[in-house]
Amino acid sequence: MSVIGQYVFNGLMLGMIYAMVAVGFTLFFGVLDVINFSHGDVLVVGAFMGLAASIGVLMLGFDAAWLQLLAALVCAISVTCLLGAAVAKFLVLPLRKADPLNTLLATLMLGTVLREAVRLFYPDGSNPKRFPALLPTSSMELGGFTLRADSVILLLVGLVAIYGVHVLITRTRLGRAIRAVAQDSETARLMGINFEAVVLLTFALGSGLAALAGIMNGLYYNEINFSVGLMLGVIGFASAILGGLGSMYGAIIGGFLFAGLQVFGSVALPALVPGIASAYKDVFAFAIVIALMAWKPTGLIAEKSSERV
Repeated sequence: MSVIGQYVFNGLMLGMIYAMVAVGFTLFFGVLDVINFSHGDVLVVGAFMGLAASIGVLMLGFDAAWLQLLAALVCAISVTCLLGAAVAKFLVLPLRKADPLNTLLATLMLGTVLREAVRLFYPDGSNPKRFPALLPTSSMELGGFTLRADSVILLLVGLVAIYGVHVLITRTRLGRAIRAVAQDSETARLMGINFEAVVLLTFALGSGLAALAGIMNGLYYNEINFSVGLMLGVIGFASAILGGLGSMYGAIIGGFLFAGLQVFGSVALPALVPGIASAYKDVFAFAIVIALMAWKPTGLIAEKSSERV
């Protein structure tokens, strides 16, 4: 039972990161019906900006872990919010009336530009970077189950962040404006909602959430890499599709389900098929997702929508 508990907790931690990325894809699709394939690489920019901020604070002589963590979070989230708004303003909105494939290709190329910029211009950016352990490292042994304080903190932070987005979307004036634009942008404009401002704020919100996911990923693994956003972006998008693109709750469920499939694959594959390494967990997870998408193309929670005439 202790081993099972360890795997379940690891799955929850991964699922939280995937869910935060998937929610960003859902927000973007909700307001503009576009897929922003640069989302994972925005996460990388946030993670590296957070690392640079923590190193900068340390170089200034402030070695308090909480101060480094605060600087990392503020810098990462601020930069990615501005970057997300800039992507919406100068790339996505100008292509709004173009063929959807144009937007898809443009964001895909932007992701490559961001990823390669980090690799080329960040000092020694091609190699993995050690992310400092800025959270308490104490642990508690419960039988054979090791409960780490930093993992518990990260899980709680992720829960608070997702709940905060939920509250913002469902109970605030900005959230009502976002939902109105997502339902019918033309009617929302006629009702006096500033369409462009809502889009910019939504992209900023989703990008800031991705930055937080990037910082959490770095703190969890104590390492970041310029290419990590590529995999996290694909997994986040798959999770959003699996849960139902356009549904925030579906994106959250999809993130945790994908993490559960990975954890199950890492345990079950070596046991069921001798000679198969746990590294094939991604192949197993994506194969199950493909099967689920073929069975339910609209996702587990289909978006409620009406056809516009």
